[in-house]
Amino acid sequence: MDKEQLERLYEEQEYYWGKEPSELARKLLAYMNGPTKTIIDLGAGEGRDSVFLAKQGYDVISMDITSAGLGKASKLAEEMGTSLQTIQADVNDFIFPCKVDVLYSIGALQYIKPENRQRQFRHFKENTQEGGIHALFAFIDHPDIEMAPDWGRNEYLYTREELQAYYVDWKQLYTEEIIFCCNSSNIPHHHAARILIVKKV
Repeated sequence: MDKEQLERLYEEQEYYWGKEPSELARKLLAYMNGPTKTIIDLGAGEGRDSVFLAKQGYDVISMDITSAGLGKASKLAEEMGTSLQTIQADVNDFIFPCKVDVLYSIGALQYIKPENRQRQFRHFKENTQEGGIHALFAFIDHPDIEMAPDWGRNEYLYTREELQAYYVDWKQLYTEEIIFCCNSSNIPHHHAARILIVKKV
């Protein structure tokens, strides 16, 4: 979806994606250990995963392009008795405010234009602490899946092996290619995606 469409959706009182965390956010916890860590949620939307991770005791930076989404993320954090830092930015030129222990992203990597990906992933990796984790979800081009009806003009699919290629120098902890049903924009359709969890070594 385009930024304008997301802003309109996030301005509604209801939480478009709900308040419960995604499966990937829950899965990430299995790879977390040690002292309190700084997590950046790239494309946090309305904050459901950011708030879930903050509730676990982590310092969370929620980054999103929509002001409405970040406002709801802050509201949800307060409602759940926790806090997080918010930053409004475009993922195409976003610069980390500090080195982080974890980069988490679901539903946002497709907004990075192909010509910007090498630069941005290099920046993300360089600004992650040693032993840090990246837990990522990227929509991919799959021969059995048609383009989603609400796919935005500023969204770009990844090839099936592209995400892994940015992390050949990191330790792969988990990867999976999935096909799933989606009802965004109230139009039933399917997506293909790559899930990748890697560690800086």
